[in-house]
Amino acid sequence: GEFRAVYGLSVVRVPTHRVLRREKLPDRVFETVAEKWQAVVDRMLALHKKGCPVLVGTRSVAASEHLSVLLKQAGLRHQVLNAKFDQHEAEIIARAGESGRITIATNMAGRGTDIRLGRKTRQLGLHVILTERHEAGRIDRQLAGRCGRQGDPGCYETFVSMEDPLVQDQTRSWGYQWACYTLGTRTKFGQWAGSCFIRKAQRKIERAHAHIRHDLLKMDEQQNELLAFSGRSE
Repeated sequence: GEFRAVYGLSVVRVPTHRVLRREKLPDRVFETVAEKWQAVVDRMLALHKKGCPVLVGTRSVAASEHLSVLLKQAGLRHQVLNAKFDQHEAEIIARAGESGRITIATNMAGRGTDIRLGRKTRQLGLHVILTERHEAGRIDRQLAGRCGRQGDPGCYETFVSMEDPLVQDQTRSWGYQWACYTLGTRTKFGQWAGSCFIRKAQRKIERAHAHIRHDLLKMDEQQNELLAFSGRSE
């Protein structure tokens, strides 16, 4: 919609080169961030026992280091890929598909490098864990897209909490209170309600950012008209 409104252009969906075998698992929503991190560690323990390679995406360097501490306490060997190790990031991310390997990466790290599955992991596939939703769903999709490439198997799932930064400006809303209440019931409906609320919060921020970009474009056009005597800018 934004491309049509701003540039008058439509969007074309390009089919994948091979049949897509990527599987999306249901979101897991928790009341507190501590519960979320514990669930992430438990999930990684289960996957590691199967020999499945795991790529965990974090929103910040601080989050990646916090998860690293938790994994050390759980006795899980892993590799952290963030801005502190940028010189070796291509090498680290390229090996993320090896059997039993655990890689923690901030979302900007290692992009442009293929993750090739090892011989032992061709049937298991890469498992991607998103530990937070971002202000732009595009970033979430980019991270999820690290698995299941070129016809390989793979799956991804998202772990979020009601204490994540995405929803912190809505803690006084009735929707937030209702989602927290339903989560407390420990039912599937509570999971659904929490997931819906967080997705709604994400879309709200996306719309706000789109309005900002639209307003900036209008200001540029007005400025060009005011300065028309000097020639319209390219």
